[in-house]
Amino acid sequence: MKPVDLWRHEARRAGLPALLGPPVLAALIQLLAVFGASLGSGEENTRWFPMSALEMGVPLLAGVVAATLPGRDPVAELRLAIPHGYRPSLLRRLAVTLGCAALCALAVSVTLMASNWWTFPYGGAAGQLVWLAPALWLAVLGFCSAAALRSTAAATSLVAFVWTGEQIFGGALADNTAYRALHLFATTSWGSDGWPLNRLVLLSTALLLAVVGWLLLGNAERVLRGEPE
Repeated sequence: MKPVDLWRHEARRAGLPALLGPPVLAALIQLLAVFGASLGSGEENTRWFPMSALEMGVPLLAGVVAATLPGRDPVAELRLAIPHGYRPSLLRRLAVTLGCAALCALAVSVTLMASNWWTFPYGGAAGQLVWLAPALWLAVLGFCSAAALRSTAAATSLVAFVWTGEQIFGGALADNTAYRALHLFATTSWGSDGWPLNRLVLLSTALLLAVVGWLLLGNAERVLRGEPE
């Protein structure tokens, strides 16, 4: 199989939500900005809405979709018969999922910056960490959880639980130093105060979770067999 055919196959295996979800979300964020502009609103809180949707919506979508990837192959025996085949396949599938989300998020952020709707002090390449850091963190969490728990439902529920908890407890734990360093949505919660450290911590812990996921996927049979009886 040619490389392009291989990637095309993995894109199909990732599913329609992975491919259609990001452009739909990007279009909705753009429409939100256009609607605000049509009202002639220049208020900072109105301009903050599209960025909030970018920071919170892209990570949720990436996390939920990534949680559906491990163990979804219907012919487990065939996958197990391919030497060293399952882990690279899943990683290609994850790359397709995150790549699609990243391209759409990048297009939205560039548009917001070009149209002066980007009110955050950090712009350009650094500004992409607004959505990239939490998206990677939740995506790796969902991916690892699906591999560890062997249950798509449990993994997606965990992603949704963490995402919701961040919304609920963000204000109550705002004075906690450790929580501020790990808060997924620090941009829209607290602005630029301590933001570079927060993004660095998120990327570092996402890398650690990725290592755990890599090790879990080493036991392809366990992942492919699905949820235990």
